[in-house]
Amino acid sequence: MNILLAMIPAFFWGTTYAMTQLTLPDWPPLLLGALRALPAGLILLAIKPSLPQKTDWSILIKLGAINIAVFFSLIFIMALTLPSAISGIGMISVPVFAMLFHWVISKKRPNLLQALSGAVLIGLAWMLFDPSSISLNPIGLVAMFAAISCIIIGSTMTKALGSRIHWWTILTWQLIIGGTLLLVVAGIQALFSPQQYIDVVSQFSLTNGFGISWIILLNTVLGYSMYVWLLQRMSVVDFTFGGIANPIAGIVCGLVLMAESYTPHQYLLMSGMILASIAPTLIQLIRQKSSVR
Repeated sequence: MNILLAMIPAFFWGTTYAMTQLTLPDWPPLLLGALRALPAGLILLAIKPSLPQKTDWSILIKLGAINIAVFFSLIFIMALTLPSAISGIGMISVPVFAMLFHWVISKKRPNLLQALSGAVLIGLAWMLFDPSSISLNPIGLVAMFAAISCIIIGSTMTKALGSRIHWWTILTWQLIIGGTLLLVVAGIQALFSPQQYIDVVSQFSLTNGFGISWIILLNTVLGYSMYVWLLQRMSVVDFTFGGIANPIAGIVCGLVLMAESYTPHQYLLMSGMILASIAPTLIQLIRQKSSVR
């Protein structure tokens, strides 16, 4: 049951790419990021009001800039430049990059199983992203790697807070601060490149409204609030297995909504990457159950 609950926010996060391409294809990424973050943060603040301590504002501003402002912008750049399935699959490599980051920065060496799974995942990704077999926008790929870096750095900063700030306060004010920063930057962009923003307003449709509502209410308000709620009640194992709904949603939505098509070999590589991402946790779980018996 816990794993099924963890799949809900992961699934909605995985729909971001195809939903953006389908309903908001010409919108500026900065504006999309602001509209995803700021209204969601204000809704969460209304649900459970909170106010950070004076000493916490500096770290929350940094987190809002990295976790929300930069990350959301990169996510929407990916959504508008890469196929949905590729974006979803690419993001499951976060644990590998996190492992390398902590190895280099914290001198925390991965165990043999983690290293082997990471090597397999990298090898499969190398074959999947091979330019001779699939054509991908280099801007989207750079955005993907930058987004992965934001996740790793932001997560490390958040974890370092420990019990200083309540999770709900961190989440709410990250969204508000990050959304405000994006709104300011989007406003500056609109001054220099107004036509794209004029088109957004003048050509606004019910389809656009549906897409924005989906991203704000389901991807962000529901997804992040469920994540915060579940985080206090579930194990890392449950979250790991629940997280596979993210790339699966990216693949399914890309196929159904955007008519993305891949060869059986490419689908096999995607499946292999998903399995490689959960292999260390799965094997550890099997070992724990065997030792109990």
